[in-house]
Order: sequence, then C-alpha cells, then structure tokens
Amino acid sequence: MATISNKKLISLKRKFNKLNIAVIGDMMLDAYFWGDVRRISPEAPVPVVEVENEFFRFGGAANVALNIIKLGGTPYPVGVIGYDTYGTIFSSLLNDTNIMNDGIVVDDSRPTTTKTRVIADNQHVVRIDKESKQYLNKDIQNKAYAYIEKSINELDGIILQDYNKGVLSPAIIEKTIKLANKHGVLITVDPKFNNFFCYKNVTVFKPNRKEAEDVLGMKIKTDEDISTAGIKLLEKLNSKYVLLTLGEGGIAIFEKGKKERIMPTKARKVADVSGAGDTVISTLTMALAAGANILEASYLANYAGGLVCEEVGIVPIELDKLFNTVMDENE
Repeated sequence: MATISNKKLISLKRKFNKLNIAVIGDMMLDAYFWGDVRRISPEAPVPVVEVENEFFRFGGAANVALNIIKLGGTPYPVGVIGYDTYGTIFSSLLNDTNIMNDGIVVDDSRPTTTKTRVIADNQHVVRIDKESKQYLNKDIQNKAYAYIEKSINELDGIILQDYNKGVLSPAIIEKTIKLANKHGVLITVDPKFNNFFCYKNVTVFKPNRKEAEDVLGMKIKTDEDISTAGIKLLEKLNSKYVLLTLGEGGIAIFEKGKKERIMPTKARKVADVSGAGDTVISTLTMALAAGANILEASYLANYAGGLVCEEVGIVPIELDKLFNTVMDENE
C-alpha cells in the first residue's frame, strides 16, 4: 500500500546520520551461558551444564539505543543500572558500542536488570531474572529527568520504552511528554500494561495486540476488532497516531479523522521474533525525525522488523541492509 521512491530513500538515509534520539526506559542486560550436559548432578536430579561460552548483549531499552546507533543516529540512553558486576558489564558494552553513558544513573539500592539464559545442547534450559520493579526513588528520578531537560534542545526525537521495571513512573512520563511537546520534539511510545493510559498527547503510541487486548478487555481477532481497538486508543490517549502491531498480521495505522490502514508484515522467513518490537520503534522514530510521513515511516519500520525476524536471537537492524533491501524491492 505504501512505497517510497529511491530518491526519497536516499534522502532519508542521509538524514538518519544526523539524528539525536533519546531512549528513556528500562535498560537491561541479556546474559547467555552456552554449554553441554554430560551428567546429572549428584546433589539433585538436575543436569550439570558445563559452560563453554558466555556472552552479554543489550536488552530492553538498551537494545533500542543499539538499534538507533546501527541506523546511523546518536542515541541518548536514559535509565538506571545497579552498582554491581552486571552494571560494570553494561557500562563496558556502552563503551564498546560508542554509546554515551551520561544519562545512565547508578542506583546502588537496586540491581542491574539482567536476564540470564542457560542454553545446553541447543536447548533453553532455564532463564534467571534479576531485577527490581519498584519505581525509582525521587532522587534518582530527578537525576534522570535533569539529564532529559538538559539535552532537550539537542534532540530530534524521544522514545519512551517501557518494560514495567520502574524507570518510567507516571511523574517521569508526564513531565517528559510536556517537555517534548513544549520544545516541538516528536515523542514515540512502546508501552506495557502499567501506566498504559499515562502516555497521553504523544506523537505515536505503539502497543502490540496483546497489550491492547489486556488494557481494553477485548479480543482483537477480526478487522472490526482492530478498528474498534485503534479508535478507542486514539480517543483515550489523544495521540497523533496509534500503531497497533499485529505480529504476522502486520501493522494497523490509526490517525484521527482518517480510516485505518493495514500494512502487511514484511517478514519473509521468520526465525525469531525477539527484539523485533525494539527495531520497529527505533526505525519508526528515526524515519519520522528524518522527515518521512507516517505511512513511509511505518513502511520502513515494518521492513526493519521483518528483516530482524529472519535472524536468530536479538539482532539490531543495520542501516545499509535496511535501505538496500527496500531499494532492491523497488527495482
């Protein structure tokens, strides 16, 4: 339904390299332990995993920041880590990927949010979560917001990436949206269940089907359901756009006074959907900040989400791969 000429694509790609995007939300670390199982523990009837490899990657809002830098932009991550080993590893990853850490506040009262996956013989054995879901204390909230306020004139866009781990409190949400609107900075939201209706007056609100079903108390199966859900969200949130992501059903785009538009998925061979939502919100925000309209931005975001679904694991989108793939399809 939407296409972008190669001339427009070249212009957008060039502008991507000049964009500054704040990513505010729950920073996470993904830890992986790979190994083999050759025996059962003598202490309990459980397998003993002999670890052969371990590595760490960004998760949550940090993965959104990684997507921004891979798309050529400059991310301004704003969030919290703990004063612990995983916080040190997180800071090292920031340094390795050339992502600034000025907006990352260290809070020694909580752990660095970490998801540890143990994988043996190509089987996911267990996941261990280390996190706090409590809202940040006022002092930490004030430090985080002070950085947002200081940086606002440098920003082309803001992403609020919520995983309900405590960074995005109602107070931070409200103040950040007001600040963005006051300065004319576009603001996009990837929500979770808590605080869902706190995100009023933003540029784009992007829930997935399950999130919308949970808060609206309805099943979204038919085209009529999709339409009803999108219209309700537009009315309740007063956002400029609502993008309802539907998995294999693509993206439904809602705008006040206009009929919704459905954009089919661009995944050609789905290997793993992990991280696709992070890629979609990153690409969408970058495209809008670069001057794309909502249909063009959604088209690029949909493509980017499809491309990362073809990879195994949480993999960020690459600028050249995205634009080259779209241009190749235009030919």
